Amino acid sequence: MEILSLDALLDVVGELFSDEVSIVVSNTEEYLYYRSSKRVDLKIKPGDPVREGTIAYKALLRNQKVSEFISRDLFGVPYHGMAVPFHKDGKLVGCVTAIYPAYTNGKSVVTVKTNDGWIPVPFADVKYIEVKDRKTYVVADGFSGTHKNSLQNFEFLLPRESFVRCHRSFIVNVHHIKEIFPDTHSTFVLSMNDGTRIPVSQSYSSYFRKLLDF
Repeated sequence: MEILSLDALLDVVGELFSDEVSIVVSNTEEYLYYRSSKRVDLKIKPGDPVREGTIAYKALLRNQKVSEFISRDLFGVPYHGMAVPFHKDGKLVGCVTAIYPAYTNGKSVVTVKTNDGWIPVPFADVKYIEVKDRKTYVVADGFSGTHKNSLQNFEFLLPRESFVRCHRSFIVNVHHIKEIFPDTHSTFVLSMNDGTRIPVSQSYSSYFRKLLDF
C-alpha cells in the first residue's frame, strides 16, 4: 500500500473535523499547513511566522501539550485550542494544533441598536441575522436593528443548538424555520415563520443538513 504524502494525510484528517475544528501544523518557526473549519477561520497562511501568545507558540516554548482559551486579540476571534509538539530523533521540530470555536456562556440576549436607542432581544426571539450593505442586521419579532458584531462573531456568541450559519450573509434561528425547500441539486431555501425566504448556499448546505439531521 502506498503511503499518503503528508499534505494528503493532513487533508484527510482535516476532512474528518472540518465542520468544527481547524487544523494547523508548524515547524518551530512558521506555519506549514492550515485547514480552516466552518466554525472558525484564523486566516493563517503557510509561511506565516508562529505568533507569540498562540497555542502553537506556547507548546513549542514549553515543549509540551498545551490546551487553553485564546482571546480575540491575536486573530480577531476567540478560540479554544490544543497543540501537541512532535519530535524527530529526540529533537523538537514542530507541533500540530487543533482550533475549536469558543462558545460564549452566560449571555442570553443580543442588544440591538435602533433609531431610538438599544433593545435587548432574547436569543429565542431572534429570527435571523443578515449582513447587508456592510451592516449587520438582527431581525426579531416585529422589528430589526443593527449590531456591531460580524456574522463570524455571532457564530461564537449564539447558542449552536439554535443558530446555524447557512450562507455568507445569514445566520438563522432554526426554531423560526417554517419549511425547507430544495432550490438546486445541493442548495435549499428556508421559509421563515415571518414569510422571509433565506438561501442556504452550496458551501454551507452539507453542514446545514448535518446539524438539522435531514
